[in-house]
Amino acid sequence: MTGAATAVDVVVAGAGAGGLAAARALADGGRRVLVLDSRRTPVPTAKGEILQPESVRVLDRWGVLDALRSTGARPVDRLAIRDPHGRSLLSIDYGVLPDPHRQIVCAEYADLCHVIAAAVPPTVEIMRGVRVTDALRDGDGRVCGVRTVGHGDAGGTEIRAGLVVAADGMSSPLRRAAGIEVDRREYPHRLLAFDLGAEVGGVDVADELSAYRTARGLCLVYPLPRARCRLYVQVRPDEFRSGGMTDLPGWCDRLLADVPALGPLLGGPLAAAVRAGPHRRQLFAVYRLRARRLSVPGLALVGESAHAVHPMAAQGVNSSLTDAMTLAEAVAAEPEVDRALEVYHATRRPRLDHIATVSHNAARMITSTSGPAKLLGGRMMRRTAANPRLLRRTAGNLSGTDVRPLTFVDRLYQLGLLVDRHAQTLTPSEAG
Repeated sequence: MTGAATAVDVVVAGAGAGGLAAARALADGGRRVLVLDSRRTPVPTAKGEILQPESVRVLDRWGVLDALRSTGARPVDRLAIRDPHGRSLLSIDYGVLPDPHRQIVCAEYADLCHVIAAAVPPTVEIMRGVRVTDALRDGDGRVCGVRTVGHGDAGGTEIRAGLVVAADGMSSPLRRAAGIEVDRREYPHRLLAFDLGAEVGGVDVADELSAYRTARGLCLVYPLPRARCRLYVQVRPDEFRSGGMTDLPGWCDRLLADVPALGPLLGGPLAAAVRAGPHRRQLFAVYRLRARRLSVPGLALVGESAHAVHPMAAQGVNSSLTDAMTLAEAVAAEPEVDRALEVYHATRRPRLDHIATVSHNAARMITSTSGPAKLLGGRMMRRTAANPRLLRRTAGNLSGTDVRPLTFVDRLYQLGLLVDRHAQTLTPSEAG
């Protein structure tokens, strides 16, 4: 690229799953799409590995689901919340869903990005090592492109486009440049993620998302391709300060003592991953983020530039893919771009608010370690586990394929303040 101005129909900042999905969806109408990413090579990350049925349906629609499955992606039938000894507290069975897509798929995030990128039409160009530094505006203040800096391009380049998509993460420079404010809160814990199995020739875990509710908070286990699995462990913000990471072997011993159910599954692989070094683990903060708008004239937010939720409910990458699909549908239906962006905001905002509520409630139920929140979480799990109607509705909400938000009365049933006389009765649509 040179300092001369160029022009395309759509410019997308960010080549993660959300940005690539936006390029794939928007290019269906024959638009020229340019995807820019500041990284020359994708960075391995412990995120975006759990694809809810809604995302599976989107990938199937794009014709890339078989390619993702060929990478060794693992199907999962249920989300099970268990006590430290492995006893079931609440089991959400996706097989009850009426949609043909009734399974979660656990895949490598890099594989997901690769199969989407491989499926984009020739009208899409992906450029790496190019950093978006600012938004361009016309005389009316409308976003009309981006300003970039790339390798050997000290002077910068202006790229004009009829639509700019910001898929550049939680710290989105484009979102700031567009003047869109966010509400951002950090959870009072962190998550330590391990990639287990590679050092010992594989590990065998159940085809489920296993969330252990423990005295230390959340421990989450799910399968990954190539006979591996992911383990998330909730830790205090200060747990590994002052050289605490040097005592990981001792920490692992204490973890297995606190959560006996992990011993038979992960004892050896966990120890092997600790010995293998830091490339097998990641420690990160956990945030709730909500942009106050999803669009301004000329620009749309997609993925983590617009929203972030706790990983417990496995909604992050799913929301990103559906953002992209919803944006493309709005643009296809409305010839005037800025009107389409208004439709995108109005259509997508209520759904994202619902996802944020579901994710936060699920996180509090599992991650609270003391006080009223922990007691209420346990009570709600017990009541929900005994109510087939609420279990069915929860499965639909988490999957994204049959969304029916719980009502205020449903919450009273969960708390045991009312008796649900229809708990054992499913409507024809709920029964599948």
